[in-house]
Amino acid sequence: MSERTAPIISPSILAADFSRLGEQIAAVSNADWIHVDVMDGHFVPNLSFGADITAAAFRSTDLPLDVHLMIEHPEKWVDNYIKAGASCVIFHVEATEDPVALARHIRAAGVRAGFSLRPGTDIEPYLEVLDEFDLALVMSVEPGFGGQSFMPDQLDKVRKLRDVIDSRGLSTLIEIDGGISRETIASAAAAGTDAFVAGSAVFKASDPGAEVDALRECAKDAVRG
Repeated sequence: MSERTAPIISPSILAADFSRLGEQIAAVSNADWIHVDVMDGHFVPNLSFGADITAAAFRSTDLPLDVHLMIEHPEKWVDNYIKAGASCVIFHVEATEDPVALARHIRAAGVRAGFSLRPGTDIEPYLEVLDEFDLALVMSVEPGFGGQSFMPDQLDKVRKLRDVIDSRGLSTLIEIDGGISRETIASAAAAGTDAFVAGSAVFKASDPGAEVDALRECAKDAVRG
């Protein structure tokens, strides 16, 4: 991991109790970002929520909203999430024909742009355009459902990203999403990840705020070690 970025912990509200969303977000006020997983039931086989819940999350916290669009044709909907308060909009390269054009549109609106890719999608075609993005999100599970097991082979993508970002002096952040817990975060941090999405590990814990701190320390220890 680059010296410039401390571990960023981004709890996913997909694992939160929606009947107490504001309270649940307040419980992780020590996090760095709040991760918002948007699923359309088409790109992934699950349906979550849309721009209205994103806006509700925005009203509930001062933390940046890290909005992950697991939806088809994200270019049709991205402005709704920008208006809802997203600090960063992440879309899947498999879901749009021109990822760079969409990233430029997002950035022109004053919002950070990120891309994500399924575990089976090769990272190589996107390494040469990393400067067009503020963030690259590596999925360490198949997108669509929370609570899945971490896929360690996806760390090869993290290492490739880290090498290119560092060698080119880019500021692009590397984020990982899927199965992140105290048991898995160290290997992801050691591989070069900057930001960590954790859903079940945080919101199913008896003290979500304390779990955020624990995850951050585990990541720091892995980098120091």
